[in-house]
Amino acid sequence: MTRDIVLEARNLSKQVSSPDGPLTIVRDVSFSVARAESVAIAGASGAGKSTLLALLAGLDSPTAGEVWLAGQPLSRLDEDGRARLRAERVGFVFQSFHLVASLTALENVMLPLELAGRADARSAAREMLARVGLAQRLQHYPRQLSGGEQQRVALARASVGRPLVLFADEPTGNLDSVTGERIATLLFELNAGSETTLLLVTHDQSLAVRCRRVLRMEAGSLSETTHA
Repeated sequence: MTRDIVLEARNLSKQVSSPDGPLTIVRDVSFSVARAESVAIAGASGAGKSTLLALLAGLDSPTAGEVWLAGQPLSRLDEDGRARLRAERVGFVFQSFHLVASLTALENVMLPLELAGRADARSAAREMLARVGLAQRLQHYPRQLSGGEQQRVALARASVGRPLVLFADEPTGNLDSVTGERIATLLFELNAGSETTLLLVTHDQSLAVRCRRVLRMEAGSLSETTHA
């Protein structure tokens, strides 16, 4: 990998067993992503987008091919090594928020920093929550927040460590259109302001075209690349 390429898929495939025989979910996918780029993987439900994201993030292993993340080939790392790499270099935003119900908004955002041994976890988390407009919600628990507020907490948590790559899987999927637009704007502001690479999985074309590049996925294959 060159210095500016932070994520690369090389001939990546994923097969699973089915009653009708092997089923190919990801088919011979190759592409690379540079530092600070915004890239959308777009396509209909069932196209293989989320499976591809899991492979790229080292959450799943490919049947064939290789993923390089932050200059490291994931196949040469054991499970602990992949987890460490994710903790240090990757952020995640999911459709269903995945906040810790027993922690306040502030504590949720502090969590990855505390796990990394950061002494400034509290102050950094406060600053990031203020950036996403939640300075008045620090002590609220997830159940006390709206869906949009919960997703902003999740976005703050994913971004607070200034990750090299931020993976966002249908980040506006559970939100109404107005709230989803606010979350999308925040995603791209953080992408632009911190040099974090954004890899966005979505079936929402209006969201996809806001990325610098759009990779369209159909039946497990990346069939088209366009520049937005």
